[in-house]
Amino acid sequence: MTAQVKARTSAIAAKNSKGRPEAKSRQRAKPAHADRRFETREILSLAESKGLLSGARTLVVRGRMPEELVAQARRRTGITSDTKLLEAALVSLALSDDYADWLLAHRGTVNPDLDLEF
Repeated sequence: MTAQVKARTSAIAAKNSKGRPEAKSRQRAKPAHADRRFETREILSLAESKGLLSGARTLVVRGRMPEELVAQARRRTGITSDTKLLEAALVSLALSDDYADWLLAHRGTVNPDLDLEF
């Protein structure tokens, strides 16, 4: 056996204090969907704090959706319930940020004499 093979074999055979193989320390990249799920929880929390999720749930909303659209929304949010998925979508619309519209409406309105220090 070569020295490299022996080193690999002993590294694989290394055991921790409980007799289990030693796990290699690796930094795992956080999946992108984890950030989206956090954002979904945050927006639902904001909607709850604004009172949008309180009150009796008496209104029925239903519709037919493309299967892939629903599947992608579920993957991105981690939500499996149809009701919760629709709720998250409505909250997203209700609390959407209008900054992009505002910014585009003000396009070209900066005074040309303004010194931007470039």
